[in-house]
Amino acid sequence: MTTLISTPPPNQSTEQRFIQTGVSWSNFKSIQNGFAEKPGVRLFYYRGELEILSTSPEHEIVKGNIGFLIENYMVKQEIDFVGTGSFSLEKEDEASAQADESYCFGEQKSIPDLAIEVVITSGGTNKLRRYKALGVKEVWFGEDGVISLHYLEGSDYQRVSQSRFLPNLDINLLAQCAAITSRVQAVREFRG
Repeated sequence: MTTLISTPPPNQSTEQRFIQTGVSWSNFKSIQNGFAEKPGVRLFYYRGELEILSTSPEHEIVKGNIGFLIENYMVKQEIDFVGTGSFSLEKEDEASAQADESYCFGEQKSIPDLAIEVVITSGGTNKLRRYKALGVKEVWFGEDGVISLHYLEGSDYQRVSQSRFLPNLDINLLAQCAAITSRVQAVREFRG
């Protein structure tokens, strides 16, 4: 089954999603290679379902602000971290995901401790199944001006109100500032 999410009206996001089911891991890897040099295109895979997402300027602004603000916060708080960005996390034949931002705490690891997704068109928390298969401990979703946090406890993610890795970070303030177009203004507001 193929689903194409159509382009929204001109005053809304220009992101597009394409979902195809029944895709083998080897076909996914071939498609992934075909998109390797295409900026602004992200691919996800989970148990036969391929999702192709084209990002928008709105997405990149929010993603960039979240990463910049979090990293500034961690430096100021002297929290030791490794920023691992949006590299592909994979578990062969099962899952592949590209977080917008990801971080390891203490030292670099093969799977980041924290993955952050900015959701402009759709997708949201249904992506948790991919991150669960990959073993990412904490996943944040920024959507509609709100950041929701999910922590892997046992075999399932639980929605939490504070990050286990950044417990003193004001998530509501981060969400408000992430939506500000000007990076300078976003930092100014975040620092208060």
